[in-house]
Amino acid sequence: MSLEVSIKKKLGSFSLEVDFSTDSGTMGILGASGCGKSMTLKCIAGIETPDEGRILMNHRVLYDSKAKKNLPPQQRQIGYLFQNYALFPHMTVAENIACGQRTKGESILPLLEKLQLEGLENRYPAQLSGGQQQRVALARMLASQPQALLLDEPFSALDAYLKEQLQLELLTLLEEWGKDTLLVTHSREEAYRLCQRLLILEQGRPLAMGETAKIFQNPVRIQAARLTGCRNFSRLQRMEDGTLQAVDWANLKIFPPASPPDWATHVGVRSHSFQATPISQGICFPVQPLQRLESPFEEILVFASGESGEVLWWEVPKKDFQGVPEFLWVDPRELLFLRE
Repeated sequence: MSLEVSIKKKLGSFSLEVDFSTDSGTMGILGASGCGKSMTLKCIAGIETPDEGRILMNHRVLYDSKAKKNLPPQQRQIGYLFQNYALFPHMTVAENIACGQRTKGESILPLLEKLQLEGLENRYPAQLSGGQQQRVALARMLASQPQALLLDEPFSALDAYLKEQLQLELLTLLEEWGKDTLLVTHSREEAYRLCQRLLILEQGRPLAMGETAKIFQNPVRIQAARLTGCRNFSRLQRMEDGTLQAVDWANLKIFPPASPPDWATHVGVRSHSFQATPISQGICFPVQPLQRLESPFEEILVFASGESGEVLWWEVPKKDFQGVPEFLWVDPRELLFLRE
């Protein structure tokens, strides 16, 4: 089971150009607002038409600009979950689900049970919580017996507690369903938790694609590192003696076991990778506290590093915090070597 997408779409000054394929399981599309995530889903679903390219599902052509083939949405066998769920307000839960059925008259009871909607059949969307509305939208989508699911920011309208609860439920549902799913999100936590593979978009172009854990471990590009949560960056300078300096961190020396590839132009450190130390040792940052941010479970401190004044972010669990340090140390193996 797979989706193959290679399309171009221009909308005003914005241009989308993506080329990727899925291979069962859930693939996330991560990126900032306006990068083309939702546009990609709409092109796959048939809601928008690309300017050129091809879209195949299980080797079946959904769209081919050269062959002038463009199946309408209802023939694509793709389920689409909109951000606002798009339930019909004048229909009950049962009627909303039934309208998604490919074979009319089938019992919706199995879907009601699977999505914990028993007893809500006669309620209208306005009488449901946000989580219940999402379950109804999922049930209606599954009632169409789709070959692939497209989920567009499915948790954006939910509060934090409900969001985490429904993420666990959705994870179980997708594992049981076992077919291709594309999940659009701007949340790195959602992407990491729910998606085995990841496509990172910026301004309509792919930045990185591959296994989610590997991309977080080694994002390669600065923009991908930012989107996966890294906040601390410096330019790298290679010296005549072969050593490397982080020029934006007061010319801090970078040395083995860190071994940057030749293409690396920058170095990054995730804010949770720092450790407090009272003395200067190894790859160590002299820091001056600038600001302390409130967080329920972590201490988040913002520092200026040395004379350069470069801002550094440090996050540490409250239970491990023992006061503001003079230096921050980082294991060389925790450094991210990056390029523009």
